[in-house]
Amino acid sequence: MTVSSYARQTRPRMLPDSSRVRETRTHSEGERGAMSTVIPVTAAHRFDEAKLIDYLRDAGLAGTDGAVSIGQFQGGQSNPTFLVTAGAKRYVLRKKPPGDLLPSAHMVEREYRVMKALGPTGFPVPTMHLLCEDTSIIGTAFYVMDFVEGRIYENPGLEDARLTPADRTAIYRSMIDTMAALHAAAPATIGLDDFGRHGGYIERQISRWSKQFEASRTDDMPAMDALIAWLPDHIPGPDETTVVHGDFRMGNLILHPTEPKVIAVLDWELATLGHPLSDLAYNCLGYHFPRENKQFNGMIGLDFAGLGIPDEDEVVAMYCAATGRDGIPDWNFYMAFNMFRISAICQGVYKRGLDGNASSENARDYGVKAQSAAKIGWDLAQRI
Repeated sequence: MTVSSYARQTRPRMLPDSSRVRETRTHSEGERGAMSTVIPVTAAHRFDEAKLIDYLRDAGLAGTDGAVSIGQFQGGQSNPTFLVTAGAKRYVLRKKPPGDLLPSAHMVEREYRVMKALGPTGFPVPTMHLLCEDTSIIGTAFYVMDFVEGRIYENPGLEDARLTPADRTAIYRSMIDTMAALHAAAPATIGLDDFGRHGGYIERQISRWSKQFEASRTDDMPAMDALIAWLPDHIPGPDETTVVHGDFRMGNLILHPTEPKVIAVLDWELATLGHPLSDLAYNCLGYHFPRENKQFNGMIGLDFAGLGIPDEDEVVAMYCAATGRDGIPDWNFYMAFNMFRISAICQGVYKRGLDGNASSENARDYGVKAQSAAKIGWDLAQRI
């Protein structure tokens, strides 16, 4: 079974709602786990293909001395994404969307930079080939990377009858080992020392999302109010700064086509310098939602032992073993923090829906999600 390469890039990101493994030979950019296909370049994203091909040839991109074809990946990505076929070679091109953009939005340059820095360390990312910031070529900045084939499972339950319990355990171990390898990469050594601010990441995130929540507040949310008051006074030490992914989860990993191991990490739009345990806790959110909650990839109700899937304590233990930690005594804080963050994001979506930017049904759904995440977060905080 083959599935395709790089990532969906939408901001802000929620956990996807599909338990399917994407099974397509195209570069899958489907929103919420939907299948993605390659289509002719749409009118909204059309550019001078001949000029691009000339540029790629001049840059010496392998295969472009012969026939080159360009298709667009259909899906909900915020950065338009294209398949470039050059002879036997296949590449993925990601560009900024056309039009006026916020200065900090759609930063394909940052995506390219972090993957380019990590690649030489042996960390599993697609091979980067070039970054073009000359907007005269196709109208916006863009970069080109290798197309990667493998399997992508959107849901951490890995509900695929072809997988054995041993396969699932190995996949989880590979996922956590990969996360640990990311956090072990010294930013200064790989040229990312200025990729974000050092220290104070969680404090800044609490401040940012508290303000975002207040700006989108619609109803009384006692649990969220409690988290906003409690979190700043309970940030545990010591502070740490590493490269963090920001959306490190099963659905953003490409697995080997046949082996239970990670061969590429996807979706680096939220990457920055931050606290490594924020990545780990985000990865574990599903353990606190029921299996029926597809939006948050709920895992409560899964037969962990029967499936071979580690439970939350086992995942934390895997990470501690991989990073040389004796344990994480304030683990519930990091979980509560991530529930708070997700609640604030959902509340923003809910408010935009009420303002007419989404259907009323979707707005009601996100309002419930915001309440649910905040209540779980506050419950976790009170267990510390």
